[in-house]
Amino acid sequence: MNTEELLRLLACPKCLGELAALDLEGKTAGFACDACAVVYPVREQIPVMLVEEAIPREQWDRDHPGMRETAREGA
Repeated sequence: MNTEELLRLLACPKCLGELAALDLEGKTAGFACDACAVVYPVREQIPVMLVEEAIPREQWDRDHPGMRETAREGA
């Protein structure tokens, strides 16, 4: 399943809001929720969509310089 398909299916488990894919070196590294200011990481190509595993966006940005957000469809 590609990232666009995942973005259509996945929602933030905390607020049920939209997510944006975060790419690093051509691979999806996480899914960000702007409303909750967190990132759900992708580990071994599997999105970890657990509230308790979410990483604060500020920390994620510090730990992952060069990250780029993939535009949402229709945005």
